[in-house]
Amino acid sequence: MKSIFAKSKHRVLCAAAVLMAAIGTEAKAAETSYPLTLSNCGRQVTFQKAPERAVSIGQSSTEILYLLGVQDRMVGTAVWIGPVIKGYEEVNAKVERLADNDPSFESVVAKKPDLVTAQFQWHVGPEGIVATPEQLEELRIPVYTSPADCLGKDNTDGGDGVRHSVFTMDLIYQEITELAQIFNVQDRGEKLVTELKAREDAAKRKIASADGKLSAVFWFSSAELDIDPYVAGKNGAPGYIMRSLGIKNVIDSEEEWPTVGWETIAKSGPTLIVAGQMERRRFPADDVAVKHKFLKSDPVTSLMPAVKDGHVVEMDAQAMNPTIRTIEGIEVLAEAVEKSGLNK
Repeated sequence: MKSIFAKSKHRVLCAAAVLMAAIGTEAKAAETSYPLTLSNCGRQVTFQKAPERAVSIGQSSTEILYLLGVQDRMVGTAVWIGPVIKGYEEVNAKVERLADNDPSFESVVAKKPDLVTAQFQWHVGPEGIVATPEQLEELRIPVYTSPADCLGKDNTDGGDGVRHSVFTMDLIYQEITELAQIFNVQDRGEKLVTELKAREDAAKRKIASADGKLSAVFWFSSAELDIDPYVAGKNGAPGYIMRSLGIKNVIDSEEEWPTVGWETIAKSGPTLIVAGQMERRRFPADDVAVKHKFLKSDPVTSLMPAVKDGHVVEMDAQAMNPTIRTIEGIEVLAEAVEKSGLNK
């Protein structure tokens, strides 16, 4: 009996090994077949091979490329709002920063890139201040733009644009998947998407009991403190963060970042104020400390329950844009609600 059991056990283990090997084979993503043609922001973009000299214009796109592990194929970055994602400080230090904000066309072309990625059409788009896709393509430089900035969004009037369809993380997952395909690192792309989805689900579960009880306003910045602030419209990344957690956005606008008066915001009575934190200093209110001081001293905002009760949440401004950091924004807000006890 012992011999029969041993043989049976051996067969089971062998079968299990074969099954696991088969599963592993099925799970491995297919290799990219070049030339690869993708539809991107209304254009067809073709790649003859995996890029070897990429320039990334926009912090989120840069961080996605770092997370995909292709930093050794990057020769320049630009447009930074804050510090690089944690854990990638050394990686980022090895890639040349062409500009903290908007790079020049000449600085981008000088790197002889075989790919330019753009987070915003504001920089590379039909009216791009750095270049149009056609200008770069004339030099045989393909352009890939984040789907989050063009699908369901109208950027024709410049500025931050108008988002007619609600943003979802599916647009970021599409960017991750397509960039992974372009660089032929599909396995890394699939793993990253799976990890982000798991983080989002965990954050939702943390404060599921708060669904429908709370409201909020997201304050990105203000051009001047004595004028209306830039707050989040209903269809952008902050709208997605709030919907994911069952929190009402008190701002009902399709504009990405409309300006709304504090008197109007105060009348809507948000439970929470989410204040953008960034290293950028284009406007006075970019500094989150300035935001806190204003909220406590202004005659209108100082009387708001969210301010009086200390329900002002700091959030990395990158999470407030449609970026890979939006998941971080969900986690930050869920944790703040849980710690405050507002979900009870």
